[in-house]
Amino acid sequence: MYNPLFALLIAVLLTALGILLFTPERGAFWKWQRTRQLTERVLREDALKHIYHCENHNEIASIDSLAGAISISTNQAAEVIESLQELELLKAEGARFRLLATGREYALQVIRAHRLYERYLADETGYDEVDWHQKAHQQEHNLSPEDIATLSARLGHPTHDPHGDPIPMSDGTIIYPEERIALADLAPDTIARIVHLEDEPESIYAQLVAEGLHIGQEVRLLETSPKRIRFLAGENERILAPIFAANIAVIPISEEPVEEILPGYPLSEVPIGTEAEVVALSARIRGVERRRLMDLGILPGTNIEVEMSSASGDPVAYRVRGAVIALRKSQAAHINVSTKA
Repeated sequence: MYNPLFALLIAVLLTALGILLFTPERGAFWKWQRTRQLTERVLREDALKHIYHCENHNEIASIDSLAGAISISTNQAAEVIESLQELELLKAEGARFRLLATGREYALQVIRAHRLYERYLADETGYDEVDWHQKAHQQEHNLSPEDIATLSARLGHPTHDPHGDPIPMSDGTIIYPEERIALADLAPDTIARIVHLEDEPESIYAQLVAEGLHIGQEVRLLETSPKRIRFLAGENERILAPIFAANIAVIPISEEPVEEILPGYPLSEVPIGTEAEVVALSARIRGVERRRLMDLGILPGTNIEVEMSSASGDPVAYRVRGAVIALRKSQAAHINVSTKA
């Protein structure tokens, strides 16, 4: 038997469901559409970067290499390639493909966003080095051309990211670094300066950071073999497996290393109850961390007294200009002091 009230209730529910799903801009269907489109755009942009890097290093990009690089199936990779062709960003030539001028320009803008954001993270935030790449990868897809231009101006239009990679300019121009070679290709006893640390794979980059290696650091090669690369970084000897050393690029120099040879000795080695005077800050302290220390008055000539350490021994409390501050040992190790007489 037909029930008008029940029919009306069904109609109201269907109307409410339709509003919930299909209201322009706010409906669940349109939100799902935007999310799907964003996901597709991210995949396209990641694919463009991969193909650009392959072409730039004279490597062959393929469906398999793309699938592995951006962690998708080969079927998905094929769909991404097809969409790039439809957008006239790429041209397929049999099993191979290459970027068209429009695709190369698009790829450079994504790379520009990524490297500028890494520069921002290094210079103006306190994020650890090992986090820069992933955070920049997340943001590179969200920055509009206007955002990128504003960020570049804010940073003073830098030409290189904190790993030593060139930042493409707004017109796609790239200022390539000086001729560089792999650390392992140096002649024994040669002095060189680190100009690039490859940040992928992340696990290898994290190990290089843990070893205290950084851009601008001067090194001296001691020994190379199929099993290890032995070298001096400042006054400290380092030994790396070739797979790790391959991610370090250097420029040979003639002068003796100077950056890591600082007067005095690390604040981290000063015993509790001892007063010392700051003589130098290592170049290893950069960006917001360096500015924070300087704002606290930690400058050459400043007196510092080691007050106490935490139960675990890290961090340690220091008295600086009447205030007590806490520093991690990793920070104090880059502040050189001389002990007060």
